[in-house]
Formats: sequence, C-alpha cells, structure tokens
Amino acid sequence: MRFDNHRVVITAAGRDFGRTLAIRLADLGAEVFLSARGLDAAERVRDEIRERGHQRVHAFACDLTDPASIRDFASGVARHTDRVDLLVNNGSRWLEGPDLLSATDTDVIDTLASGATGTVLTVKNFLPLLLNSDRPDIVTMVSACGTAGHHRSDAHDAFYAAKSAQAGFTDILSKRLRPQGVRVISLYPPDFDNADPLSDEWDTTPRDSKNALTAHSLVECIVFAVAQPRDCFIKAFHFEQV
Repeated sequence: MRFDNHRVVITAAGRDFGRTLAIRLADLGAEVFLSARGLDAAERVRDEIRERGHQRVHAFACDLTDPASIRDFASGVARHTDRVDLLVNNGSRWLEGPDLLSATDTDVIDTLASGATGTVLTVKNFLPLLLNSDRPDIVTMVSACGTAGHHRSDAHDAFYAAKSAQAGFTDILSKRLRPQGVRVISLYPPDFDNADPLSDEWDTTPRDSKNALTAHSLVECIVFAVAQPRDCFIKAFHFEQV
C-alpha cells in the first residue's frame, strides 16, 4: 500500500520505533507530522526524511506528561491541515526495574502520565481532525506488558500499569468510535529488534520463526491494518514471545 495523500501524526518519533515508523511511512508517500519531547530530536528526524527527498514532513515538540504541550501540538498540526488520517500513539516512557521500590515517586508519575494520561489526551485533542477524515485510524503501540497475566518483562510496575491503562482505553475507544468510522488498532509486542531503517540491517535482520520480532514486521502490520477495507476493524495484534 502507498500512503500518498495520507496525513499521519506520530508521537515520540525522535528515536527508536517512532523514528522508524516516521521514515518508513514517509517513504510510502505519507505527509508526516512527528513529535518528540525535545524539538531538536524531532527536527533531526524531519531532516533525515527530507534528505530522502520527502518534503512533506513537519516537526513539533510535545511532552506527553504536559496537557498544554499536547494541546499545542494538536493546534500546530491544525495550522497545516484540516484533517488527520492516521494517529499513532507511540509515546510512553520506559521504566525498568522489577522492584517497586527501585523507582522514585517522580519516575512513577512521569511513566503513568506519559503512557496513560498522555495517550488519552492526545486522542482527545486530535479527534476533531480525525473526524474530518474519510479514513480515520488510531494506532497505539501498547506492549505485551498491557496483556493480562504477562510477567516476562523487566519493566517496572508503573510501566505495566501505564500499558494496562492504554489497553483499557483503546478497547473501549474501539467500540465507541466505530459508529463514527474511526478504527482503533492496538499492537502488543514483546521486546523486539529495532534495526535502523536507514542501515543495511533493516533488510538483513533475520525474520525467521526462531528470531525475535522485528520493527520491520511491526511496520508491515500497521500498513496491513490501515490498508484494509473500511468494514474491516482489526482491533489488536498480539505476538508470541520467543
């Protein structure tokens, strides 16, 4: 599928999978509105994409723990376009440590605010633009940590809590937004290999059954889901963990 004429918003696209997704969707023709907590990081990815010949890319600062910053991001995008076709909730702070006492109160608050509150407020603020699209999709990168009973990650309890909140939010959102034609798609990956999409490793990283999940495959899952006819509502992708 090509993403020509698709207008895509991606949070936390200054590095890791958010950067990967921004580069790959731009390569497929999308106009990309990307954010990062620091504007410098967002602008670096914007410039990487422009160097590949894609000029329809815009960089914004957005701190997902700050409601005003989220509102400013949505307002900034609205100054460029009257619609958004795809919103990707990629941002969520990672917090490591299986010991509850290992994190400060500030770390816990920041983790929950970025992953849980930040996701809800991002959707809330971008929903008017999504409803202006004739093909609106919301994709959320949850995590296997948001799956009931999952215990194989070294993530902190607060990260599990944030991802469980995302899972509950997207589940009810899928039901409530369907009458308005908005598809809500959640991905629940375990730890995965995120090769640089601008390196040779992107195409050479093994993708056999014995290997860990790759970012390459996750991008293809998103493209596949968005490419489906509008009567096809794929709610979630769950992945086996190696």
